[in-house]
Amino acid sequence: MRIVPLHPILAARIEGLDLREVDDAATLAALRSAMDEYAVCVFPDQPFEDEEQVAFAKRFDGELHTKTGRNAVDGERRRLSSREMTDVANLDEYGNVLGAGDARRIQGLANRLWHTDASYSSPPGSYSMLSSRGSLPPSGGETEYADMRAAYDDLDVQTKAQIEGLTAFHSIVHSRATIGFDYTDAQRASLPGAEQPLVRTNPRTGRKSLYIASHASHIVGWPIPEGRILLQELMVHAAQQKFVYRHTWRTRDFVIWDNLATMHRARPYDEVHARDLRRTTTLALA
Repeated sequence: MRIVPLHPILAARIEGLDLREVDDAATLAALRSAMDEYAVCVFPDQPFEDEEQVAFAKRFDGELHTKTGRNAVDGERRRLSSREMTDVANLDEYGNVLGAGDARRIQGLANRLWHTDASYSSPPGSYSMLSSRGSLPPSGGETEYADMRAAYDDLDVQTKAQIEGLTAFHSIVHSRATIGFDYTDAQRASLPGAEQPLVRTNPRTGRKSLYIASHASHIVGWPIPEGRILLQELMVHAAQQKFVYRHTWRTRDFVIWDNLATMHRARPYDEVHARDLRRTTTLALA
């Protein structure tokens, strides 16, 4: 296993492993340690099938998150057979590029907002694992990751004191509404939202990180305007380029990131092209 840093403060490429075959405790522990250090790890040339990706995710971190916005909108119109895998592609159940007015495409546009997967769930998302399959656009469609540990470290003393102990309410219904998308009543009922601390501490390293992004609707116990202004100020701070790594996808790339230490967003691309990415996300049960 060879680790090559990709950015001064986060992200590394890990070579020399076929993750489909990694099941020993020592290697899995080494990978978790790498995640604690780099928060985003890129594994090139990982030829996963869906069931193999689901199996690896469970070996790596246990139970999987399934109550996603895409799954709610897909309903029975699923392209992927496993309900433990989220379809992040711009493709319908027949493999065709989604039409401009398709609800699946519109709600998915919000992935271009800075977000952290499953922060609207309790327990929240832990590790996300995104697999690049055969189809990618010739340009664009990158994924950017922001290091929320470094963003927290860079805050002034007064702001750190202000946000310590605060709680935010996270809702995917809120984040989608910011781009004009509205779920049905039944879909809303399956996505109720959750309260999360504004600052999280990694129990293994003791390092603190901001926990915000687009699903964060308001600060619990604060007036809505003041809370949203604080969240927006923290977002602007955390999205500075010095905290951001941009990943350009290649076929068979497999990227794992720590949702409790990063936020991420997709970048635009020409949607006449297919972009086939498939995600598994584990839950932070501990």
